[in-house]
Amino acid sequence: MAARTSQSASSQTALITGATSGLGRATAILLAENGWRVFAAGRPAGRRRSRDELARMRGLLLETLEMDVTSDDSVERAFQEIERRGVRAFDALVNNAGIAIAAPMEEVRYEDLQKQFETNVFSVVRVSRRALPAMRERRRGRIVNLSSISGKVAMPLLGPYSSSKFALEAISDAMRLELYPFGIHVVVIEPGYIRTDMERAAQDLSSHYVAGAERSPYRVVYEGFRRAWSETTRGSKDVPEDCARVILRALTETPPRARYVVTRRAKLTAFLRRVLSDRALDRSILRSTGLDRAGEKT
Repeated sequence: MAARTSQSASSQTALITGATSGLGRATAILLAENGWRVFAAGRPAGRRRSRDELARMRGLLLETLEMDVTSDDSVERAFQEIERRGVRAFDALVNNAGIAIAAPMEEVRYEDLQKQFETNVFSVVRVSRRALPAMRERRRGRIVNLSSISGKVAMPLLGPYSSSKFALEAISDAMRLELYPFGIHVVVIEPGYIRTDMERAAQDLSSHYVAGAERSPYRVVYEGFRRAWSETTRGSKDVPEDCARVILRALTETPPRARYVVTRRAKLTAFLRRVLSDRALDRSILRSTGLDRAGEKT
């Protein structure tokens, strides 16, 4: 096995999507603190202004710009602005933007499922396709795609979110092989639960389904999910900066791993996915959600 070495970040450039809060914000700040010139892309103007102020106060090479990753025109405008600022090719692209919608697969509205995939899957392809020609021309670069441990194991109600992350895992695997001849590494980050603003956004996006849970035939599934989610989040001490440090490793280790799992619980889940049969893993999830006793309640 080839030894991993750390490469200098001097004068290296990175574009991070969804960088106005949570994991993206923490990663943008950490990379800038380590000498990267970072373009932090996002939509909320207020949050972009606060990042600009932070960069000025701390003397960081951290520049914000508007980008809606679900819009071809917005992505193109952002790249043109970056080129106007003198950068044509990035050393790293971090595809971090994402949303989560929780609902039973029978009940999820098609427009919500489309929104889930537009943000978590199609946007990664959209932004990567815009960045790759210049990377291929230089024959170097790294693309880091933020997946989730939910891209390995699907929980009840997380079918919309998990399916988008399963798709992202497959896309990343294909890209990793396709881009190998051009010296471009593709890496997947698989975090477990980390408290961020995405959780509140997910609650808002899923509020329609939660409001109807008591009348839903899946009421017992909603109840089980709430119990399991409470157990997952209770006492969690992982913070966005923990994930940011792993992303920095993925950008500086040579060669990088294909995947980096973040949080202790996520590592346990990944291990169980490898060693348990589908039937055994199902039993474990059913027990954790109380759905193994669902027949007694319906």
